[in-house]
Amino acid sequence: MPLAPPDSGGELSERLGLKPLSPELLAEALTHASYVNESDATALSNDRLEFLGDAFLGMVVADNLYRTAPEVGEGQLTRMRAEVVRGTTLAAAARRLGIGEYLVLGRGEEAAGGRDRERNLAGAFEAIVGAIFLDHGYRAARSFVLRVLAEEITRVKAAGAMIDPKSSLQHLVQARWHEPPEYVTVEEATGESGRRFVVEVVVQERTLGRGSGTSKREAQQAAAREAVARLLEEGGEGA
Repeated sequence: MPLAPPDSGGELSERLGLKPLSPELLAEALTHASYVNESDATALSNDRLEFLGDAFLGMVVADNLYRTAPEVGEGQLTRMRAEVVRGTTLAAAARRLGIGEYLVLGRGEEAAGGRDRERNLAGAFEAIVGAIFLDHGYRAARSFVLRVLAEEITRVKAAGAMIDPKSSLQHLVQARWHEPPEYVTVEEATGESGRRFVVEVVVQERTLGRGSGTSKREAQQAAAREAVARLLEEGGEGA
């Protein structure tokens, strides 16, 4: 049996600040592959819309950064764009909009905490962007992206050197102590929401930052971000 539209009353479209999307496109955007695999082979997963939305997001964010940050070079622009469109950022935006409540998941994915899993939320956000582009056109999709990610875009333009926390920390630590920081995984666990890592960054036996994430890299970046903020509060690289 085909999947019924999960939002026929337009509640999610209202949360998104949009006129109602096509029920078929919205259902596709919210349907995780696990549901198709377990329950309904006739339904469409959001994989293709995710692909389209990912490309559209990258283009819109790149265009905005190019136009509003004329003093920034190519390498920095690339890092800024990557920061805005990375999975953690998109998942946070999806949580603000309550998208997880509307995901259509297979029983196994539901039981494993998939409704709040970063990968699922980020993918659904991208798929919704793709659906908006197809249903309402370029201008509406661009306006949605810039409105919903306005905070992240503003922050990344203001953050400067903190766009890549590990590189920034490397620079600050080398300048002050002439040695690289050490990243230590202090916790690794697998729970209902998937794998979780906790990492501390240490310099000369001093813990400068602590971060967590669904991968070691994500946890390291979070720890480095906290460490950079601490060092800058203490007086930056000239201290």
